[in-house]
Amino acid sequence: MRTAAPLQAGAQGTAILVVEDAHTARHVGSGCESVLATPVMIALMEAAAVDCVEHLLEAGTTSLGIRIAVDHVAPTPVGRTVTATAELTEVKGRRLFFRVSAEDGVRPIGSGEHTRAVVSIDDFRQRLDGAQN
Repeated sequence: MRTAAPLQAGAQGTAILVVEDAHTARHVGSGCESVLATPVMIALMEAAAVDCVEHLLEAGTTSLGIRIAVDHVAPTPVGRTVTATAELTEVKGRRLFFRVSAEDGVRPIGSGEHTRAVVSIDDFRQRLDGAQN
């Protein structure tokens, strides 16, 4: 059973992806070029935030992404490895605030801010069941 560890500013997480055709703007429909798609970069940044805090949350809780604002500033070709990092910058009740960034081994490709909310898994699933009926 997971027990909560203190969530403190400064915690960091990472996520890594080798860019394949399935990750390109052309493939996901966010553009016409065979470069890393912005939605894929954003998903990788969210994965880094999850890596940062999920193991620290109380049993029976999880975090959900509720806001992200990023700049995607450089293209990344197929075959390059992208590393996203997230740093927990603030904890306000159930809200977790992160600074996120991504680089492709050659240069920074994106940065921004991400917010997640800590929720009860059971409560979330009940709300989801109610929305499906």
